[in-house]
Amino acid sequence: MAEEKKINEPDVKLRYSDEELQEFKVIILDMLDKAKKEYKTLRDVVTHGSSNDIEDTSPTFKVMEEGAASLNKEEAGALAQRQYKFIQNLEAALIRIENKTYGICRVTGKLIPKERLRLVPHATLTVEAKEMMNKNK
Repeated sequence: MAEEKKINEPDVKLRYSDEELQEFKVIILDMLDKAKKEYKTLRDVVTHGSSNDIEDTSPTFKVMEEGAASLNKEEAGALAQRQYKFIQNLEAALIRIENKTYGICRVTGKLIPKERLRLVPHATLTVEAKEMMNKNK
């Protein structure tokens, strides 16, 4: 019976369980669905992809905040780019779930707290690591 743990090393969880990963997957898929809808709306604003009828005054256009009608193409384009990057980050998080590497800080190797992942499901750094990186800039 070979003991792999060091005597003074506390029990350290190396990764999230399959059940926990599934919980995060549901959160990410929901966010991804909403993000893609908002991205499509932003792209339509930029490309005038929507028709010239009353759809831009209907309540369903309230996907974006008040004042969406006053967004110019440049602002909408910048928002669309940010949204696209957010979608890519969420999709990368889904891949990490499949690889069972989701929730592991890429700097420290520690688990990112669940509370942080629920708020920022595409996070790849613990707050500690992010602060360290910001100090080194």
